[in-house]
Amino acid sequence: MRIMITGGRGMLARTLLQELAGHELVPVDMQEADITDAASVAALFDRVRPEAVIHCAALTQVDDCEAKRELAFRVNADGAGNVAAACRQFGARMIAISTDYVFAGDLERPYRESDPAVGARTVYGQSKRAGEEQVFAQCPAALVCRISWLYGPGGPSFVHSMLKLADGTRPVLKVVDDQHGNPTSTLAVAHHLGLLLARPEVTGVVHLTCEGEATWYEFAVEIFRQYGIQQTVAPCTTAEFPRPAPRPANSRLEKARLRELGMPPMPDWRAALAQFVIRNS
Repeated sequence: MRIMITGGRGMLARTLLQELAGHELVPVDMQEADITDAASVAALFDRVRPEAVIHCAALTQVDDCEAKRELAFRVNADGAGNVAAACRQFGARMIAISTDYVFAGDLERPYRESDPAVGARTVYGQSKRAGEEQVFAQCPAALVCRISWLYGPGGPSFVHSMLKLADGTRPVLKVVDDQHGNPTSTLAVAHHLGLLLARPEVTGVVHLTCEGEATWYEFAVEIFRQYGIQQTVAPCTTAEFPRPAPRPANSRLEKARLRELGMPPMPDWRAALAQFVIRNS
């Protein structure tokens, strides 16, 4: 299958290029087309003629989005809509990557695919939710895959930040312990995207985060344990590390659709981290 991957130089796209090598992959980035320009996107599709598109391109710097609201919506909402419209025009399957930030983050349980995506508290989340809406408006048969707490080969990610900070100059690292999520490897996401590519009948929303949950503090402790790094980590609160964009207390995503579809579950987050460590040490 000829698959176009937007955001082709990003962390997830780089993993997809390795893990989906059995397909004809066409990575594209800003140098190839401006996704905020519908004509540019259509011209790109006319040249490439993809059978499927995995739309990874996005403005993902959460704090930057707060200061660049207009740009965030142009890229994350209008850009996604332009790609979806081109998919419909050229008969390509649309798989768009989204995020847990489309939710408010205050639910007491993991968010299901069927939960209304309302109340996003950041510009990033609001723009990505608008992007989901544009994708389905332009391409009703699209598939939106939500991910969160992502790390992968080459980074940047929380894993890479922790390894960099554990350089022996900090006796204690303080890490937030009141935000909960599903640490997720790009390797695991890429594997399941490969499975979903083989299921063209699957549309709507699917959550693709690893099983199990942790706080950032628990994630950091496990990173150092698996890497064999002696680093003291102390839990702290979100209030001790104020950021321009509020972080959701609950980023956990339930994978009900995978179960309904009879597909293999995502791996446990600790097992996925172990695989990442083995492959990237």
